[in-house]
This record gives sequence, C-alpha cells and structure tokens, in this order.
Amino acid sequence: MDVVIELTQSPTPEVLDLLGELDAALSGPYAAEQRHALSVEQLFQPHIRFFLARLEGVAVACGAVAFLDGYGEVKRMYSRSRVRGLGLAKALLGRIEAEARGAGLSLLRLETGIHQLEALRFYEGAGFRRRAPFGSYLDLPPHAIETCLFYEKAL
Repeated sequence: MDVVIELTQSPTPEVLDLLGELDAALSGPYAAEQRHALSVEQLFQPHIRFFLARLEGVAVACGAVAFLDGYGEVKRMYSRSRVRGLGLAKALLGRIEAEARGAGLSLLRLETGIHQLEALRFYEGAGFRRRAPFGSYLDLPPHAIETCLFYEKAL
C-alpha cells in the first residue's frame, strides 16, 4: 500500500472534492451555526498547513493544523469511507503532530461533533482527552456549540 502525505499549498480540485464530501457529511446532523469549519480561503493562509493523503496516487483524506497562540488546532480532518481502517487517518494525524512539534508547539486541540462517532473513537484512541471549549469557541453562543466536543493532546 503506497501512502503519501503531502503538504498542499492551494485548493486544488482534489482538495475541493474532499472538503465538499466533508461538508455534505456534516450538513446532515448539524445546523449551519453548529458547523465551525474553516472556509477554503481560510485554510490556505500562512498560519495553516493543509495536507492531502494519497493512496496509490489518489487523494483520499485530508487534514490541517492551524498554528494559534500557544497551541495547534486540528482542522478539516476527513477520510473517505472506503479507506477508513487502513491507517491513513493515523498517518495524517502523525504528520500534523510532527508539523506542530516542528513549529515549537507542545499542544494540539480540536473540536468535533457529537454525531461523529468514528472520529471520537479515533481521536480518543490517538490520545486526545476531552476539555472545555477554547479559543474562538468561547465567544460563540451556547446553541452554536451544544453539539460540539472539545479535545486536546500534549505532544
């Protein structure tokens, strides 16, 4: 199995396809104000690193890390259902963690939804622990984060 994790500098058609699939998956169980994904324009900023995971040359997963004040935040992590269980998300998260450590960060945080059961199992299995809301989530009204779970992991 040939897996490559690559840093992506721009929103290619492959990136847009993956993000579109992720948005569609999240639009069912969550109201618009309960989805806190960065837009495509926000993802390709200097303080964010966006990665594609390729299996046999085909883009099948993505994820990003935003470098914030004292921590990194995992953003837009997604794997196509047909490749789940093959270790791509683990490899992608490993690259994100390495990127954060390389930037001098010792803490990763993330927000995910209560209906993302596979994601919850994955993140908890990768060593993330639940925590209170953080950063910009603190400024949101309660109904906007009532379906959110917040996690962090020391690197």
